[in-house]
Amino acid sequence: MYVSPMLLHKSDQPFNDSSYITELKLDGIRLTLSKFNGITKLYTRHKNEVTSKFPELLILDIPDNTVLDGEIIVTDNQGKPDFEAMMERFMSRSSESIISYVVFDVIYYKNEKVTNRSLLERKEILNQIIKIDTPLLTKTKWIESNGIAYFNLVKQQALEGIVLKKSNSTYQIDKRSYDWLKVINYQYETVYVTGLRKDKFGALLSFEDGNYAGILEFMPPSERSKLYRIQKELKIREDDKFNYLDPHLKLTVKYRNLTKKGLLRLPSFHKWAS
Repeated sequence: MYVSPMLLHKSDQPFNDSSYITELKLDGIRLTLSKFNGITKLYTRHKNEVTSKFPELLILDIPDNTVLDGEIIVTDNQGKPDFEAMMERFMSRSSESIISYVVFDVIYYKNEKVTNRSLLERKEILNQIIKIDTPLLTKTKWIESNGIAYFNLVKQQALEGIVLKKSNSTYQIDKRSYDWLKVINYQYETVYVTGLRKDKFGALLSFEDGNYAGILEFMPPSERSKLYRIQKELKIREDDKFNYLDPHLKLTVKYRNLTKKGLLRLPSFHKWAS
């Protein structure tokens, strides 16, 4: 049975509030595990059934008529979530990457819908479902409040971010709620714009040393308009897909991390740079 998961809003800064708990934001794939009538099915947040991709999860000792919410991750040799390795595992049956299913919530438990119970009550139910954490199946760790200190540790370790959740929050199916807030550990880089895609918006970026940095697709409409106006003055050549620009235009982008190929992952516009 598919259940559309509860989603988060963003917060620009972490905070300390005794009415919230703090969890590590995991860099993987959101996944709900549903077990009814002895049959386990796995779904992404977009309702794609991916049961066949993760056969190792089908033998988990989960009570019947239960739905769990969590994140599938692959870790690197330092124990940190590795999103690229996770996607390789997701896309290829030949990948040897070992997954972990990290569960942070429960939606149904033994045929009872528990969404109206508080978050802390649902955490207690999870303790009953997953009595012993294993490398394959584990509960997410959490602390009370202390969002600022936790986020500072996340930055030191170059992890993705944190999630702040109201302790008394209910589970709101198919809704994005301010009861759950994510704080992303963005990185920042000043880059040059070297081209513009002709169809769907995309700006070619290069690092200050001239090496290719990726494509910027997230930019406010007002800033896009400025970029389109400026390109007329800087255009040096074109092909079927791009107008190429003299690399004089600089801006600062925020991004998640560098990929293994040294590119900016999910860059978005932050501000113009001089």
